[in-house]
Amino acid sequence: MRESRRLWKPRLIKSLKMAAAAFAAIALAEELGLRYAATAGIVTVLSIQNTKRETLKSAGKRWLAFLCALAISLVCFSLIGYRLWAFGAYLFLFALLCFSAGWTEAIAMDSVLVSHFLTEQGMGPELIANEAMLLLIGTGAGIAVNLHLHRQQAEFERLAGNVDGQMKGILHRMSLWLPREDKDGYNADCFLELKKGISRAKDCAVSNYGNTVLSKSVYELDYVAMREQQGIVLREIYDNILRIQYLPKQAEQVAGLLGQIGEDFHRDNTVEGLLEQRKAVLDEMKSQPLPDSREEFEARAVLFYILMQIKQFLEIKKEFMRAHGEYHE
Repeated sequence: MRESRRLWKPRLIKSLKMAAAAFAAIALAEELGLRYAATAGIVTVLSIQNTKRETLKSAGKRWLAFLCALAISLVCFSLIGYRLWAFGAYLFLFALLCFSAGWTEAIAMDSVLVSHFLTEQGMGPELIANEAMLLLIGTGAGIAVNLHLHRQQAEFERLAGNVDGQMKGILHRMSLWLPREDKDGYNADCFLELKKGISRAKDCAVSNYGNTVLSKSVYELDYVAMREQQGIVLREIYDNILRIQYLPKQAEQVAGLLGQIGEDFHRDNTVEGLLEQRKAVLDEMKSQPLPDSREEFEARAVLFYILMQIKQFLEIKKEFMRAHGEYHE
């Protein structure tokens, strides 16, 4: 229910913005005495995107596509006349161009504008200027309605904090379950919740990036990607923990390392110290006597592999810190 309410509010706001912007665009077009003023409202609706960056990028593409649409329609109408066949030929060529250039969102909008030439049976300078003004008003209203959008830094911090807390809890549970022979109660529900948490943080990071036009910082996107990769490694460690039935004494050492990683788990940890601790545990395990039984050999082999996965888990964070360092904003 809470999730439904959380999604309902932005949908309501976007609907209101869309309706108000379209109304304003049509009113302005009518005030300027433009023909087909309602088209300005349609252009506005089609111009509104989820973020500032998307809206500006879309507007630029549609203006370039509009110029191409004018050229193609002029050729088609000149050769075939102002007939339905000419409009069909234009639509075929223009759609082919848009699909090739990645302008698919411009097909409907610009074709509505070109259809006015067919209706008016002409492409005079006055009518071309009329269509250009409709496009200008529509795209301008679409941009204006999204100018207030801004980064939700506090929301990202909250969502990222939730992900960090979930991963910290997963590491803690690993340290408790690894040295137990009976693992019947150790389920993977926490990984489902982690996946949901990462997905929410990713959506917020993508939205924040799109609403920051001047800055090209990808910190939040990279942070989520880093945690997503670490989550995959954690799931693999979990699967290996379930494989361990016989418990050699080395299990306590690896469990202790997992517990330490959980305790030190935070955003600005460079993990250098944890990598040294992992190496110390590995070196100590290598110096210990060889296994006495096949069961012990197999269990210790899995523990060695878990240590390799722990290294991978920490190296992912190390690479992130190397790229971004401590985050300040």
